Amino acid sequence: MADKTVNDSVQALQPGATVGVVGGGQLGRYFVIEARRLGYHTWVLDPDENAPAMQLAEHKLVAAYDDTDALSALGQACDAVTIEFENVPAESLEHLATLCRVAPEADSIRIAQDRNVEKSVASEQGLQPVPYAALRETGDIPGAVAAVGLPAIVKTARLGYDGKGQIVCQSEADVQAAFISQGQTVCVLEKRIELVAEVSVVLARGYAGDTAVFPISQNVHVNGILSTSTVPASLDDELLDRARKLALQLAEGLDYHGVLAVEFFIDAAGQILFNEMAPRPHNSGHYTLDATVCSQFEQQLRALCALPLGSTRLLSPVCMLNLLGDVWSQGEPRWSSLFEREGAHLHLYGKAEARPGRKMGHVNCLAASSGEAIALAELMDQKLPGTQ
Repeated sequence: MADKTVNDSVQALQPGATVGVVGGGQLGRYFVIEARRLGYHTWVLDPDENAPAMQLAEHKLVAAYDDTDALSALGQACDAVTIEFENVPAESLEHLATLCRVAPEADSIRIAQDRNVEKSVASEQGLQPVPYAALRETGDIPGAVAAVGLPAIVKTARLGYDGKGQIVCQSEADVQAAFISQGQTVCVLEKRIELVAEVSVVLARGYAGDTAVFPISQNVHVNGILSTSTVPASLDDELLDRARKLALQLAEGLDYHGVLAVEFFIDAAGQILFNEMAPRPHNSGHYTLDATVCSQFEQQLRALCALPLGSTRLLSPVCMLNLLGDVWSQGEPRWSSLFEREGAHLHLYGKAEARPGRKMGHVNCLAASSGEAIALAELMDQKLPGTQ
């Protein structure tokens, strides 16, 4: 392990150093792949010994995310540690930061863990969230509905993702029923707007304030889960440039270190409305594994290790297609239909059980244009379900 000092945040960590990740999902898996490819030693902490990243890590810590002994072992073994998902307890990262470098820092994680806080902070940094109001008790509902308008969506303030914990409401009575159905936990009421497009900006920011932004993806969600991400986006360059600047504004305002994804809604008036941030690589950035010079996961490693950030140059138009467990509902997918198609690049995450809505992998579809890439993704979506 390389020489280190506690909370050292500027020394470049070269190949041969040891890096860790808290969280063993597919995002951690790709971080481990990139770290090992570049010659770093790897540790992963996750409660599931068979989690995707645990399958590939050199050193595994099977423990809860708040297990102090396991965190201490991780921090003592590693020169630097990052996260795989944002619901790692912020207190765990604070403990790790007394032992080694940690990025992103606990403060950014706290913000991303609470939708109300996240939207408030985005507003403070000059971004415009979708109209919203906090719901902490039933007495908040009339005022929230009056402020936000209808239709609206009730979302849990914490732990909601991929459409989970989200209920569309057409009336104040619907809002009350939705709030009660969520156990009257803290929620956010968010106006349901007519979208022209959804985009995400994936960027990296280093310790010296250096930044690199990947080409912006245009996203399509189905049932609240990301279905496709396409680059280049079929949107006006000026609008995309504004989205890029807003994402950088947020990263700089937070003094953020690492890879950050910022999701925006675009309405018919051309407004760019902040949806949410993810303090980590993002599903919509998976296209970078095949279509840009440096992937978002190599960039995550570079930022963590205080190395120069990599090139985000696009090598080919691409459409990323998510593969959910539903694709396996009729048996093993027809993989032959994919392998015979030029430009279709399969990525599977090593998950043993395919369940409806569960992200099992993705296909990066590369082609001469965005339209052709989308067409290839649509073909894969049609051809893959079924049996060999």
